[in-house]
Amino acid sequence: MALEDSKNFVDEAFTRRSDRGVSFENSFGGALSFLRRRYTKDLSGVDIAVTGIPFDQAVTNRPGTRLGPRAIREASTLQSPDAPYGWGYNPLDEMNVIDYGDLAFDYANIAAFPEALTAHIRTILAGGAASVALGGDHYISFPILKAYAETYGPISLIQFDAHTDTWADDDIGRVDHGTMFYKAVKSGIVDPETSVQIGIRTSNEDTLGVNIIDAREVHAIGAAAVAEKARAIVGERPVYLSFDIDGLDPAFAPGTGTPVWGGLSSAQASHILRDLAGVNIVGGDIVEVSPPYDTTGATAIAGAHVAMEIICLLGWSRLGKG
Repeated sequence: MALEDSKNFVDEAFTRRSDRGVSFENSFGGALSFLRRRYTKDLSGVDIAVTGIPFDQAVTNRPGTRLGPRAIREASTLQSPDAPYGWGYNPLDEMNVIDYGDLAFDYANIAAFPEALTAHIRTILAGGAASVALGGDHYISFPILKAYAETYGPISLIQFDAHTDTWADDDIGRVDHGTMFYKAVKSGIVDPETSVQIGIRTSNEDTLGVNIIDAREVHAIGAAAVAEKARAIVGERPVYLSFDIDGLDPAFAPGTGTPVWGGLSSAQASHILRDLAGVNIVGGDIVEVSPPYDTTGATAIAGAHVAMEIICLLGWSRLGKG
């Protein structure tokens, strides 16, 4: 099949019969799903379940990330006919990847949201699949990590971000996208000694022992050295990868709630992600894409590429590549 065969395909989110292979459906039409994967709640034989978490009630500045999953899915149609560049394999050919749809929750009952999300991810993991979450604000990582810690024990974290999100917050009931990794470390869900934050460029006096490769260091030593350093920190432990789109400089990702200058370029981020191949990635998310501030769609496009790279990293681990 090739692009000229697009005339034969429409609404593959519902009509495709296989959970493997690329899609040649017209990028400008049809029902949206991530990479034109099949929408299903059936986890039988599924390797990776992509799921949207349209939640942004924890933001400290500009809202709009509740619309992120929809925008990332739309942007992903540009990638759906192609194998990911530079990987030497196509995870869509070798694994069953589905779109599990969005988390259902009561937008007016914020207190109930965290457990609803943990239960959602718990179901995916119990089905034998890994999750790739499309946010949503960054708070969503905390309830997700709870589910992963139930399966893997204290987990290591690779976080791309402008902010550490480890500001002190001992009120467990608060829902805040700047303090959830403080809670994760303090509650024993995340192991700080084998975790690393990449691209940081805001001040926080107490980083709880998490290793930091700030944006200045990324620019100074280069993508390959950053990836090598991150790999040494996490070792062979199970790793959750969380990518806040504001880890990128606003020149590359303006559509986000708390942009900070001096960040990573799209090229740097893509090279670091590619060079993390072989790390024991067990799940991941892409968060903080805010379409109302994304006038060109560049942020959503970057988010869709990050999600695809996480799928590639998951496949590298699950399939024993390398």
